[in-house]
Amino acid sequence: MGKKIVAFSINNPKRVLLLSFLLVLILGFQIRKIQIDTDPENMLPETEPVRVTHNAVKKEFSLHDFLVLGIVNEKHEDGVFTPRALSNIHSLTQEIKKINGVLSYDILSPSTVDTILQAGPGSIRFEWLMGSAPKDRAKALEIRQNAQDNPMLQGTLVSEDGKAVALFIPIEKKDMSYRISNQIQALIDKYSGEENYYITGLPVAEDTFGVEMFHQMAVSAPLAALIIFGLLWLFFKKPSLIISPMIVAVMSVTAAMGLLIGLGFKVHIMSSMIPIFLIPIAVVDSVHILSEFYDLYPVYQDRRKTMIEVMEHLFMPMLYTSLTSSVGFASLAFTPIPPVRIFGLMVAFGIMAAWALTITFIPAYTMIIPAAWFLNFGAVKKKEDKKNSFLDRLIFHQAELTWMHPKIILAITGFIMILSIYGITRLKINDNPVKWFTPSHPIRMADKVLNKHFGGTYEAYLTMETGGNFSGPQELFKQPAVLDYIEKLQKALLKSPLVGKSTSVADIIKKIHYELRGQEKTAYSIPSSPMAVAQILLTYQNSHNPDNLWHFITPDYKKATIWVQLKSGDNQDMQKVVHLVDAFFQDNPPPYPLSHQWSGLTYLNVVWQQKMVYGMFRSLLGSFLIVLIMMIVLFLKCCLKNLLHSLKLEYAKGYKRNVLK
Repeated sequence: MGKKIVAFSINNPKRVLLLSFLLVLILGFQIRKIQIDTDPENMLPETEPVRVTHNAVKKEFSLHDFLVLGIVNEKHEDGVFTPRALSNIHSLTQEIKKINGVLSYDILSPSTVDTILQAGPGSIRFEWLMGSAPKDRAKALEIRQNAQDNPMLQGTLVSEDGKAVALFIPIEKKDMSYRISNQIQALIDKYSGEENYYITGLPVAEDTFGVEMFHQMAVSAPLAALIIFGLLWLFFKKPSLIISPMIVAVMSVTAAMGLLIGLGFKVHIMSSMIPIFLIPIAVVDSVHILSEFYDLYPVYQDRRKTMIEVMEHLFMPMLYTSLTSSVGFASLAFTPIPPVRIFGLMVAFGIMAAWALTITFIPAYTMIIPAAWFLNFGAVKKKEDKKNSFLDRLIFHQAELTWMHPKIILAITGFIMILSIYGITRLKINDNPVKWFTPSHPIRMADKVLNKHFGGTYEAYLTMETGGNFSGPQELFKQPAVLDYIEKLQKALLKSPLVGKSTSVADIIKKIHYELRGQEKTAYSIPSSPMAVAQILLTYQNSHNPDNLWHFITPDYKKATIWVQLKSGDNQDMQKVVHLVDAFFQDNPPPYPLSHQWSGLTYLNVVWQQKMVYGMFRSLLGSFLIVLIMMIVLFLKCCLKNLLHSLKLEYAKGYKRNVLK
């Protein structure tokens, strides 16, 4: 079969070239339908339980992904609470509201939140924290004091030292993060002063990484091709010949990406790496052909005879190596991560496409180029000159070392294997999308500065609810005992250095209760009756943002969520907080049966990254097993072939002896 394919390519070079280009063009034409996906959340299937829960919680509590804009002034004694700085923040907030994709009604900024003040005995009033830019220092400091007196704002909107203010900017979709952050940066550039502006948050980190990853791949893939071309030119000195492997590589990448897009898949961050993987793999078989051709052409001085001889030697080895490589990548189809599955299958397809092009396109190309291009191609070495070149000397000494010290080499290899296995057992799954950037990247720097001043820029949501057969109070989260339990849980969370702040409906109730009771120290607590709690919540409905209550509790009062701000987005840190809460529920049973679950991007990253690591590990073991079986089958096939050949020779010798007798 192999001989027929090669013979057809050699005898019909123009047809083969035309057909190859036509097939690749058909697939490449699909690339115009490309859709980019930079969202790591899509590492999980849409039906994954944790993702379903995450989306359900966002919908029930009207939660959105947000960017964090920090304004910091560590030089001025009043920090950012100066008339000029607050005026800039006020104006900037109004401009940010106009950006397409920003949910203006939910922006958390000094000019969009309430301050809760007494309005007389047993009554309170709600005023904008900063209805307009302050005119003097006294008014600016009053704004700071009011913000710091509100537990829902301190550590979130304003830092404890008063040096920084954070704007939480909700967005419609995460894939808008990069564009919106750039537009905000353009607005910031118009303001001058001592303040420093920082933009961070998981959505902008993930989206920015995705965009920059695509840019890097757009540079890295051509650069890899250029380096490979340079090496081929160094070895073979004939650009006219070595251009063919590069054409094969480009065609393989085009075919793989075209098939991916044509099948309706979006180009994810993983998919963007397909070219950088395929380019070096696609030229391997071509290099084998060129190397063999380089050695044999001076002997035959005929490209047809030389190519037939080369392909006869290399056809099966190239098929076996391509199959094993393809199977290795195809085994990624068994991982639980959809983009990784698509990546593995498309690279596997690209490898086999490169093999098919190599055994057809390369011989056809060799036949169609002018004969003059083969002048002085290849070289015949004398036996006594074999050790003259650097590579020849290196290979000779390596071989000499191998046959003279086999036991030492095996011992060193065994030691490295044992050390490697020990190292694998020490691996810890940990990641943080913000740390995908270099320490000097603006997002990484913003993360460091803002987590120093605030409760944390990483959000996770702890949701609690009753079971389906619950027979207790209908409006459970109006019960003082339940609210006290939430407060106790929040205090336990704050004991962890990983948690900088938590906010719940209990904080709203305590603050309003405190103001209603004339700011008595003992009044900063949950009222003792459900009716008093209900009255406080009703009072909150008179604020400028009454719907903010439903960010923490559902209208039927059967579900509640705690906003947990973490100072780190590392997987291990999130896991520690999860274990802390699990231990709290186990050691402190709630007054009524409550189930709890986590959601939020920080928690979501923990799940998909764990699934990716363990999925890749299982895939690695699977590919190792499959390749091992393939090698055994191929080895047995070769042994059987050699055995049949030996039997045939013995039979021929015996027959010859009988004839002579």
